[in-house]
Amino acid sequence: MTISDDTAAGARRSESSHGFAARAATLWSWILRFLKYGANSDPRKPHYFFRRHSGMVRTTHWINFVVITVMLMSGLQIFNAHPALYLGNTSDFAHPLLSLYAARAADGTMHGIAQLGPWHFDTTGILGLSNVDGQPTIRGFPEWATLPGVQWLAMGRRWHFFFAWLFAINGLAFAAYAFASRHFRRDLLPTAEDLRHLPREIVDHAKLKFAHGEDAKRYNSLQKLAYFIVLFVLGPLVLLTGLTMSPTLDSAFPFLPWIFGGRQTARTIHFACAFSFLGFFIIHIAMVFLSGTWNNLRSMITGNYAIEGDRHE
Repeated sequence: MTISDDTAAGARRSESSHGFAARAATLWSWILRFLKYGANSDPRKPHYFFRRHSGMVRTTHWINFVVITVMLMSGLQIFNAHPALYLGNTSDFAHPLLSLYAARAADGTMHGIAQLGPWHFDTTGILGLSNVDGQPTIRGFPEWATLPGVQWLAMGRRWHFFFAWLFAINGLAFAAYAFASRHFRRDLLPTAEDLRHLPREIVDHAKLKFAHGEDAKRYNSLQKLAYFIVLFVLGPLVLLTGLTMSPTLDSAFPFLPWIFGGRQTARTIHFACAFSFLGFFIIHIAMVFLSGTWNNLRSMITGNYAIEGDRHE
């Protein structure tokens, strides 16, 4: 190879390196714009700040985030003490609605099984049978999903019941504020017009077409319906079903088991509510990321949300 060939090869490597660096810089710039403004937004347009969330909304939001996370994980610790759900007032051990267990296969190996009605699924490593300190261990949910991680029912109950009080107090404080300030009627209560627009909102969200400009100042119909269900349906329901599982409270308020069709049915509804909260969290976090991570986080930390377009007084 001649000197001229070496020079040409070096030039090609340098050009390739510069091309890769330019593409990486372009990608990084796009990622930053996406995190700041979200999908379907034009960062070249002017933006101005709008006061989107009050201090009370922001405070109760972050308290709820911590409280519900702890309650979910400690609740799974409690569930692991008897990883099965039933309907009615008593436990029909032979016919659970849902159960997580381990069974030995024909070849002698242990498998985790999740049973839902007539269906059985192999969930080895996650549900029914998971590793603890490197050893396969029979337990409903894995240690990374429970609080505490080790099987410790008494401590799980302490965590759960203490944070349940915080959940109730925080919820009552938010409800009182929402009604007193008209936040409920103005921002959270879905109207007939909202419900008519719901199919369109679902399609727009699926296409990552989020509201911009003046429309971004208000919750859309999908947000209103979701927040209303979570705050004023799931919240009270998870509290009441939790109270129904207490024999002491059942004695004082015997109508509680009657309302839900028995203590075991209440436990099943409580479990369904908990995972409905989890499903809402996952979708909510995804929407926060897709519609402008930093803009959404800033609005829930400082209250200020960047609106695309010129200010209209």
